[in-house]
Amino acid sequence: MLPSIALVGRPNVGKSTLFNQLTRSRDALVANLSGLTRDRKYGEGRSEDRAFIVIDTGGVSGDEEGIDAAMAEQSLLAIDEADVVLLLVDAKDGLNPVDVQLVQYLRQKSRDFHLVVNKIDGRDPDVAISDFHSLGIASMHAIAASHGRGVRQMIETVLESVPIPEADDDAQEEQGGTRVAVVGRPNVGKSTLVNRILGEDRVVVYDQPGTTRDSVYINFSREGRPYTLIDTAGVRRRKNVREAVEKFSIIKTLSAISDANVVVLLVDGQEGLVDQDLHLLGNCLEAGRALVLAVNKWDGLDPDQKDAIRSELDRRLRFVDFADMHFISALHGSGVGTLFGSIDAAYTAAMQPMGTSRLTRILEDAVADHPPPLVNGRRIKLRYAHAGGRNPPRVVVHGNQTDKVPSSYQRYLEKTFSRCLELTGTPLRIEFRSSDNPFAGQRNKLTNRQINRKRRLMAHVKQAKKSKQQKKRK
Repeated sequence: MLPSIALVGRPNVGKSTLFNQLTRSRDALVANLSGLTRDRKYGEGRSEDRAFIVIDTGGVSGDEEGIDAAMAEQSLLAIDEADVVLLLVDAKDGLNPVDVQLVQYLRQKSRDFHLVVNKIDGRDPDVAISDFHSLGIASMHAIAASHGRGVRQMIETVLESVPIPEADDDAQEEQGGTRVAVVGRPNVGKSTLVNRILGEDRVVVYDQPGTTRDSVYINFSREGRPYTLIDTAGVRRRKNVREAVEKFSIIKTLSAISDANVVVLLVDGQEGLVDQDLHLLGNCLEAGRALVLAVNKWDGLDPDQKDAIRSELDRRLRFVDFADMHFISALHGSGVGTLFGSIDAAYTAAMQPMGTSRLTRILEDAVADHPPPLVNGRRIKLRYAHAGGRNPPRVVVHGNQTDKVPSSYQRYLEKTFSRCLELTGTPLRIEFRSSDNPFAGQRNKLTNRQINRKRRLMAHVKQAKKSKQQKKRK
């Protein structure tokens, strides 16, 4: 296992900024807003030849209530699981009573920690840390996380106190598993479902829309198979999005969809299917990701409501008939266990290899059963097919006049390939490519040769006229 380093401190002291510096990424949302980070966020950093795990946490103020209390609990859990803790303080604010409380807490827990004095921009480092000597901490580092000043020296010193772990083959095998993104509108139960799958309170759950603000990647193993579960922020209609933070959260969600192998689209069973659910579904299809549909809060409905919702879903979701649908209760766990059967089947279908000979035979049978239409008196000819990619499966069809294939015939081929390849839970894309005319190049060369010959002849005639005029003058 790689050593883990937790970043803790009061709100808005620069933990997420330092997280992005250490991981050399922009994964954590950063804004001049207190309480922006709510869940534990993990990332991998590297200093020369040493790799380590960085844990970003929410700010702790000591007087949290409501959702902030759940956020602070996540920060304390990060302290318990980390090998070393970096306690960030603000040089501009000076020593704060909450900083003293956090130092006392870390000492009570006997945690190995370092004090990191952030925001020393334009200040002398010795002067910036002078207020914090009263804490009696030997290991203090002065940095400016936003500019990277002092960060490298700080992390090198911190890693010197962390023993180098032995290679863990099982941990290496868990990396690179199936990435599963849970998406949906705000307050449909995404974080509750994530916690139910993991069997622990891994992410903050609160009865308030917009609880999750960032995409949280969580590695775990189920029945010996590795997965990465991605909890995402809820996506509302564009006209209802006014805060800049929510706009960035939506961008993170759409990025998580593109990054995932399988998307679980969660629908609120009590509200039924709404336009925003269809909009999110369109984003999933546009990204080409394997799809599993889950209707949450199913246990709170009476039989008549269940029948009405089933009928509505069957009618409005015919265009995604390849996706399995589950009726679950994330809060009580009913139906959640069956999700992974569909997730595994969708991932397998999206990543399966497809041979050229098999795809060509399917194409030939499809054309024999239903030939392409005539275009300007000429038949569109489709000659052979081969694989063009995975997740989504992509089939490349070669032939003549392929740019004139009607969309209806393209859908016919997509359904034929999906049926013959037994694709479950994943869309299929078809690309058409026209064969090059083997005589086109020769025709161009002949034309160029004739033009050059004509130019030489004209130049010769012009020179002859000029010579004749010169003789007459003499």
